[in-house]
Amino acid sequence: MMNTSKMFPTLIKTCSKFSGLKQCNNEVIKQRRYFKHNIRNSAIIFIKYDYFHTTSHFNERTKELKSLKETKTKRPLVNLWSGMKVDELAIILKRDIKDILSAASLSDKNKRYSFDSDINDPQILSSIVRKLGFRYKIVPKPTDVQQKQEDYDAVVRPPPDESVLVNRRPVVTIMGHVDHGKTTLLDALRDTSVVDTEFGGITQHIGAFNVELITGEKITFLDTPGHAAFTSMRERGAQVTDIVVLVVAADDGVMEQTIQSIDMAKAANVPIIVAINKIDKHNADILRTQKMLQQQGIIVEQLGGEVQCVNISALKGTNLNTLVEAIALQAEIIGLKGDPTGLVEGVVIECRNDKARGKLSTALIQRGTLKKNSVLVSGTAWAKVRSMFDHAGKPVIQASLSDAIQIMGWRELPDVGDKILEVKNEQEAHTVIRYRQKQIDNIKAEEHKKGAELKLHEHLIEYTERLAKRRAMGRKYYKREPRKKEDTTDPTPKLNIILKTDVSGSAEAILDVIGTYTADELCRLNVVHYGVGSVTENDLELASTFDAIIYLFNISISNAMQKNAIANNIIIRPCNVIYKLIDDIKNEINLKLPLKDSEEIIGEADFLKQFDVKIEKKKVSIAGCQCTKGILKKNELYHLKRGDNIVYTGKLLSMRHHKEEVDTIKSGTECGLRFVNSSITFQPGDKIICFKPYQEKQTIEWDAGF
Repeated sequence: MMNTSKMFPTLIKTCSKFSGLKQCNNEVIKQRRYFKHNIRNSAIIFIKYDYFHTTSHFNERTKELKSLKETKTKRPLVNLWSGMKVDELAIILKRDIKDILSAASLSDKNKRYSFDSDINDPQILSSIVRKLGFRYKIVPKPTDVQQKQEDYDAVVRPPPDESVLVNRRPVVTIMGHVDHGKTTLLDALRDTSVVDTEFGGITQHIGAFNVELITGEKITFLDTPGHAAFTSMRERGAQVTDIVVLVVAADDGVMEQTIQSIDMAKAANVPIIVAINKIDKHNADILRTQKMLQQQGIIVEQLGGEVQCVNISALKGTNLNTLVEAIALQAEIIGLKGDPTGLVEGVVIECRNDKARGKLSTALIQRGTLKKNSVLVSGTAWAKVRSMFDHAGKPVIQASLSDAIQIMGWRELPDVGDKILEVKNEQEAHTVIRYRQKQIDNIKAEEHKKGAELKLHEHLIEYTERLAKRRAMGRKYYKREPRKKEDTTDPTPKLNIILKTDVSGSAEAILDVIGTYTADELCRLNVVHYGVGSVTENDLELASTFDAIIYLFNISISNAMQKNAIANNIIIRPCNVIYKLIDDIKNEINLKLPLKDSEEIIGEADFLKQFDVKIEKKKVSIAGCQCTKGILKKNELYHLKRGDNIVYTGKLLSMRHHKEEVDTIKSGTECGLRFVNSSITFQPGDKIICFKPYQEKQTIEWDAGF
């Protein structure tokens, strides 16, 4: 409550005078009481008035602030950046330049602005905008944003100037048919033993090795698989090589994969050196092998051609120095040079997941010098080089021209055969990856668009047909046909598989072989997932979801994953040889195929004459026959075959020899046959076949090239 003595001092003094009177009549007392009552009521009224006045003022002030806030939020928002010109600000604010200059002079009294002046101080810039009734947000300069948002691709550099070129070692690919001794030859050249580690005695992925020979020659060798399943690997090896050493066994001669290797070398325009191997065998025929090569367009020097040919024994080391000299001579004739400067260019030879080192790619350096911390892009994958290793796993500081090197540091494994390009930094790598991903997405979008247009076209055709039918019949009589429900239950059996391999090349080869499967009408073969490296939890989840078999190629599985797979009834099949893996898939498909109906032919008879007789007042046709093969049994099924068509299949009611009812008729014996269907008529030349039906297992016909 408010203090009335402070508010009404005069009234209080007057009241105190009246209260101090000792003697007063009744009238005076009444006046005093009335007066005091009025003072009290006036004070209360004034207090109420002052409270009402204060509250009203507060509400008005609140409304004013709220209105101010709403006005502030309704003000337009503009983007500002440091270094704006006055005319740029006028365009963004959509105000006259005079207004901008007037606000600028008020905000900054120390400088005189013109229409092309730069406003570099953010405080002055924001003050101008606020004075003109705008909100603002500081952003980078638009030109900088455009440069950041415009993605671009990494491309191969232009051909180098001859002044920077230096001599480089040759890249030699050893090619040929399976089991002709390619890996054994490479073992002998580098004095190691790789062939013992090859499962099934065949190379199943590209091996890249930097070899320094006893003679001092440095050569990079690529050992490609010779098996039919690894055609793409051999082709990749031929494309990145300088010289092809074609290994041909003297006892076998030119085989299927030998011819493929020759065609690939010719397509890549790569010179060939022939190494006729296994000359120490008793059935070796060098001249025959040379003539077989001549038929394929490879004319060796011994037959008057220009192709060098060296007769060797890789197992015993015979004439290996001569082969090295031939390679060195061919490299000198070609004149191999390269550019060791600038950004690195290379090609992915192989990829794999290593338990200790993570994602590794084997790459061949074709230009520049690769060093640690370099940033590489390959397809839509990129890497910051953490470490490099040679073929033996030893660390390497840098990789120069023609070096085959293992690169560690990939975020994702690149695709084998893709080009490797070095970029300046990680930011540029992300830009390139975004650009390439957009290109892929655009291609997919175009494919989806074509698919949608095709569906629309089919829908329009169906709609046009329905519309024409409705118009022809009239609205009154036309009834729309109910839409058929799609049959979601497909009776065709399926085999789902998950493939995990040691390297990308192995996965590529196996998928190529699986692509030759054509018996989808009997059993569908689906590759749910494939990848490089050991089995993961995701693989087990996929296998459980799709009831798939996991095939492991040249990799092992951890104990924890094995126990998890057993607990969830997931089948895991490890394989080391590609044709054994394909054979296992064949067996699994055959187990899923339903039994098929088959017939065992018991006997055959020729129709001789038809006899029409009445039995129980019904006309019945009897076939007079002679058994020509096997025996005829009364209780078995019969085909009536006319030409190439079977016109009737059924059972007999009666089988008679002369007038006696019999159960069997032997070959060479005449008989009368009465079928269940009495309306059958016979014609000259008809054959009657007695058979026993049964069910047998089906097997698929799948030529995988093995």
